[in-house]
Amino acid sequence: MVDLESEVPPLPPRYRFRDLLLGDQGWQNDDRVQVEFYMNENTFKERLKLFFIKNQRSSLRIRLFNFSLKLLSCFLYIIRVLLENPSQGNEWSHIFWVNRSLPLWGLQVSVALISLFETILLGYLSYKGNIWEQILRIPFILEIINAVPFIISIFWPSLRNLFVPVFLNCWLAKHALENMINDLHRAIQRTQSAMFNQVLILISTLLCLIFTCICGIQHLERIGKKLNLFDSLYFCIVTFSTVGFGDVTPETWSSKLFVVAMICVALVVLPIQFEQLAYLWMERQKSGGNYSRHRAQTEKHVVLCVSSLKIDLLMDFLNEFYAHPRLQDYYVVILCPTEMDVQVRRVLQIPMWSQRVIYLQGSALKDQDLLRAKMDDAEACFILSSRCEVDRTSSDHQTILRAWAVKDFAPNCPLYVQILKPENKFHIKFADHVVCEEEFKYAMLALNCICPATSTLITLLVHTSRGQEGQQSPEQWQKMYGRCSGNEVYHIVLEESTFFAEYEGKSFTYASFHAHKKFGVCLIGIRREDNKNILLNPGPRCIMNATDICFYINITKEENSAFKNHDHQKKSNVSRSFYHGPSRLPVHSIIASMGTVAIDLQDTSCRSASGPTLSLPSEGNKEVRRPSIAPVLEVADTSSIQTCDLLSDQSEDETTPDEEMSSNVEYAKGYPPYSPYIGSSPTFCHLLHEKVPFCCLRLDKSCQHNCYEDAKAYGFKNKLIIVAAETAGNGLYNFIVPLRAYYRPKKELNPVILLLDNPLDDLLRCGVTFAANMVVVDKESTMSAEEDYMADAKTIVNVQTLFRLFSSLSIITELTHPANMRFMQFRAKDCYSLALSKLEKKERERGSNLAFMFRLPFAAGRVFSISMLDTLLYQSFVKDYMISITRLLLGLDTTPGSGFLCSMKITEDDLWIRTYARLYQKLCSSTGDVPIGIYRTESQKLTTSESQISISVEEWEDTKDTKEQGHHRSNHRNSTSSDQSDHPLLRRKSMQWARRLSRKGPKHSGKTAEKITQQRLNLYRRSERQELAELVKNRMKHLGLSTVGYDEMNDHQSTLSYILINPSPDTRLELNDVVYLIRPDPLAYLPNGEPSRKNSICNTTGQDSREETQL
Repeated sequence: MVDLESEVPPLPPRYRFRDLLLGDQGWQNDDRVQVEFYMNENTFKERLKLFFIKNQRSSLRIRLFNFSLKLLSCFLYIIRVLLENPSQGNEWSHIFWVNRSLPLWGLQVSVALISLFETILLGYLSYKGNIWEQILRIPFILEIINAVPFIISIFWPSLRNLFVPVFLNCWLAKHALENMINDLHRAIQRTQSAMFNQVLILISTLLCLIFTCICGIQHLERIGKKLNLFDSLYFCIVTFSTVGFGDVTPETWSSKLFVVAMICVALVVLPIQFEQLAYLWMERQKSGGNYSRHRAQTEKHVVLCVSSLKIDLLMDFLNEFYAHPRLQDYYVVILCPTEMDVQVRRVLQIPMWSQRVIYLQGSALKDQDLLRAKMDDAEACFILSSRCEVDRTSSDHQTILRAWAVKDFAPNCPLYVQILKPENKFHIKFADHVVCEEEFKYAMLALNCICPATSTLITLLVHTSRGQEGQQSPEQWQKMYGRCSGNEVYHIVLEESTFFAEYEGKSFTYASFHAHKKFGVCLIGIRREDNKNILLNPGPRCIMNATDICFYINITKEENSAFKNHDHQKKSNVSRSFYHGPSRLPVHSIIASMGTVAIDLQDTSCRSASGPTLSLPSEGNKEVRRPSIAPVLEVADTSSIQTCDLLSDQSEDETTPDEEMSSNVEYAKGYPPYSPYIGSSPTFCHLLHEKVPFCCLRLDKSCQHNCYEDAKAYGFKNKLIIVAAETAGNGLYNFIVPLRAYYRPKKELNPVILLLDNPLDDLLRCGVTFAANMVVVDKESTMSAEEDYMADAKTIVNVQTLFRLFSSLSIITELTHPANMRFMQFRAKDCYSLALSKLEKKERERGSNLAFMFRLPFAAGRVFSISMLDTLLYQSFVKDYMISITRLLLGLDTTPGSGFLCSMKITEDDLWIRTYARLYQKLCSSTGDVPIGIYRTESQKLTTSESQISISVEEWEDTKDTKEQGHHRSNHRNSTSSDQSDHPLLRRKSMQWARRLSRKGPKHSGKTAEKITQQRLNLYRRSERQELAELVKNRMKHLGLSTVGYDEMNDHQSTLSYILINPSPDTRLELNDVVYLIRPDPLAYLPNGEPSRKNSICNTTGQDSREETQL
C-alpha cells in the first residue's frame, strides 16, 4: 500500500508556522505579483477631476465659490456706475471709455484672473477630444469677453478705463446656480421637486434679463439722456410689463436697438420657460407633489394606500374617519399608483376636503414615494385591497408587498391592513390590525342562518351615526329603527365612569342590568388590566375591579353625556307621557333615565328545580300578585346560576327512544383536527367520531355506502342550509364552524349542502323546497366587469330568479356595492319600494352614512355588503378594540371566559315579561345572559301596492252598498294576490268578470278604470306565478321528486323586519320578537356536584321550533 503522507507536497514557505512567527521571509522567492487597481485615478488630472467634478461635496463648494465670484463682479460693476460722474456731451467715446478708479480696477482684475483660471481648468478637465466644443460654449465665450480685457490692461495701462460688459456675468451666475442646485441634490441624496427647479430657473432668467436690460440701457444712454440705474430699472419694468407710460424713453438709436433685441430675447426665452413650468404644474397635479417634512412634523396625518381609488371607497373612508371629533385636525395622504379619477378630483376640490386630503400618485413599493408621503412620520397607514379584481389572490399578493414595503421603510408606523383571502393572513401577522374579508363574510352569512340579521346588527354597530336617520319619516318603525341604529360600542375605565363606578366589587351581570335600568347603557364586556383579551359577558361570577376597562353600547360615549337628576315622581310622569302604545318606543333623551320599570322584587321563590323559564307562573300566584322576577344579585350565588352543561349535552336526553333509534349520527365535541389555512382560530365544536369517505359527500350520486341521490331521501330532521358558491374556498371553514359550535344542541344542527352549480335540477335535488336558508355567494366570475357596479350582476339575477321560483325560501347573500341592495327582491311597480327609495335619497342628502339601512332586505338581514365592514378597519384607528369585539361576536375568535352571540324567540307564554327591562332582569338573574337588541317582524300595511290588491267579485258586482264595500276592503287590505290560489271558484269567477269587462268596454269613471287596471295586473301576476309553479312541479316530477310541501304562493311580501339595538327599558315585547343575547361561556366554570340541566338553553330561530323557549 502506498504511503499517502509521502505524496502530500510540503507547504509553501509563507504558510509555515515558523514563518507566521518570524515573518514572511520567503516572500521575495514567491512568484506571485501584487496588482493594484484603479491606478488611472492616481494621475494628477484624475485627482483634479475628482475634486472639481466627480466628488459631489467638493464640486458643490467650487460652484458656490464660482457663483459668489460672478455676483461680486456684478456688484463691482454697480459700484463703478454709482461712483462715476456723468460726463457732458454726446460723443461716442463715452460708450467705449469709462472712469474706473485704481482700487476698483485692481479688484476687477483679481476677480477676472481667478474666473479665467477656473474656466480654463474646468475646460481642461472636461475635455473629451473636441476642443471646439469647449471653446464655442456660451459660458466660455462670456468668460473670455469679461476677463481677457482686464488681464490685457495689466500689460497695457492705457486700457484700464476700457468699458467691459461685466454685467453679463449675471448669466454666468445663473449657470453656476443651476449646477450648484444639481450638485446639492446629489450631495444630500434626495430628489428635489422638478417644479422647484423650474421655478428657480424661470425667476433667475427673468432677473438676468432685467439686470442686463438695466445696465445696457444705462450705459448706451450715456450719450443721450444720461439715465441713472433707477430710471433704467423703471423703464425696464414698465416695458416688460407691457404698460408703457412713455415718460422715460431711450433717445439714441443704439439704446433703441438694444431694447428691441432684449424684447426679442424675452419673447423667445420666457415662453419656453413658462411652457415647461406649465407642463410640470400639470404633471404635479396628476402626481400630487409632496407632503412637506415641516408639515409632517408639525401636523398629524395618516396615509391611505390603495391600488385604485374609487369615489365610493374614498367617501366611505373620509366620512367614517372624520366622524370622530378628535380626528378633525388630521390630514389624509392618499398614495395610489393610478391617475386621479375625474369624480375623485371633483370631490377633492370641495373646500371641506381640499384642505385635509392630499393625493399623491405613486407606489408604496418605492421608497421615494413613501418619502413623499412622509410615511415615517405618519400616525397610521391603511392598506386596502382591491376587491373588484377577478384574481383575488393576486390582489392579496399586492397588498402583502405593500405591507412589507411600508414596514421596511417605517417600522414604527402602525399598520391597518385589509386582506381578502384567509390563507394569506399569516404573511401580515406583524400588522397592528388585520381585517380578512372572507372570514367576516362567511361568518356573518352563517350567523344569519341561526341568528337572523346578524349582518345588519354588526354593520350598524361598526358605523358611526347619531341615530337621526328616519326621524322625519311618518312611519313609526323607521323612527325606532333609525334611532336605535345610532348605538355604538364605547369603552371607559370603571373607576373613571359615572355609569359603572358604583358597581366596583359587584358581579358583571349586576352592573350590566342596573346600568341599563338607570342610564340606558348596555354593558357587554370588560378587559382586565393584566390581560389583553376582551371578555364578552364573563358571567355573574366575574367581579368588577376599579381598573377594568368596560365596553358598553350606547348612543354616545359617556364623556359626551350630561346627567340630570330627577325625583321618582317626575320620572314616572315623563315616562307615562312619552309612551304612546304597546309597540312604540318612548321619546327619551340620549341618556335614558328610566325609573318606572314595573318589576316586583318581593317574591323571589318562583324558581323551579330545573331552572327558571320565561313561562307564566302558576294560576294561584297570578290571582294574588303580578308575576315576579328574581333580583340580580350583587355577588353571584352558585346555587342560583344555571349554566349550560354543554360538554355532556344533556339536551340529548329529551329525545324519545324512537328518535334515538332513527338517529345514526354520532357526534363528539372537540377542536377540528385540521385547519384549512394558517391563522385560523381553533373553535370548540361538534365533530364526527369517524371521517366520512369522500364518495359519501356527493349528494347527487350514490356510492357503496348509501344509495341516496337527493336530499329528501336522506330524511334530515332539521331544515337544510344550502350554500351556492362558484368555488369551495377556504373561507367556507368560517361558515361551517359557527353552525357546528359546541353551544348548539345536537338536535338543532342543520345539514349544510354546498352547491357549486345551481341549475334548477340541482336546486331541486338538494332540497331547496324545504330548506331553511339559502346562501348565495357566486360572484367571483363577474369581478372583471368593465363597470364596477356590475360585479354584483350575476348574484342579483340569480337571487331574483330564486325569489321568483321559490318565494317562501329565505335567501341570504352578500354584495360588493351597498348601492346594489335596492335590486334585491326587486318589484318594479311596488309603491312601497319606491317610497323607500325616496327616503334613501333624502337621508343621503342630509349627509347620512347609513342611507341604505331602510331597504327592507338589508333591515331584515337578507343582504349585506362586505364593503360596509371597511368602516371596521377605519374605526379601529380610534377604537382599537372593535375588530376583537366583532370577531368574538361572529365566533371567529374564542377566548376562554368570553361569551358568545345567540338568540331567543319570544312566544305567547313569554309575553308576561311585558317590557325589555323585565326581560333584562329575568335573563341576568337566571342564566346571566345579557340582551343587546331585538329583531322585530311586523305586518306590512300598504294601501297602494300592487301586491295588496285582492280580487272580490261580490264587491264589484254589488256597488250599491258602500258600507259593505269598505268593510270588505278593510278585511282584505293586508292580503296578497297569492291568497286566491286557495279558492279556485274565486279564480274562475274573477276570470269571467274580467272577460265581461272587456266586452262591455270602458263605462267606468277614472277611478274605477284605475282599479280595473290594477285588477288586470293582479291577474297577470297570478298567471305568471302559476306558470312558474307548474314549471317547478313538472321538473320535480321529471326528477322523481315528491311535490308535497312545495308552497309556491307563500312569500314574505306582507311582512317587514328590522333591528332595535339596545332599546330603552320601557320597550314593549311583542310576539315573535327575537332577542339577541350574549351568553356567558359555559366552559369557563361548571359547578361541581350540581345536576346537569335537562332543558336546552341554546334555542335558535333559524328553524320553526315549536318548543318553549327556556333560559
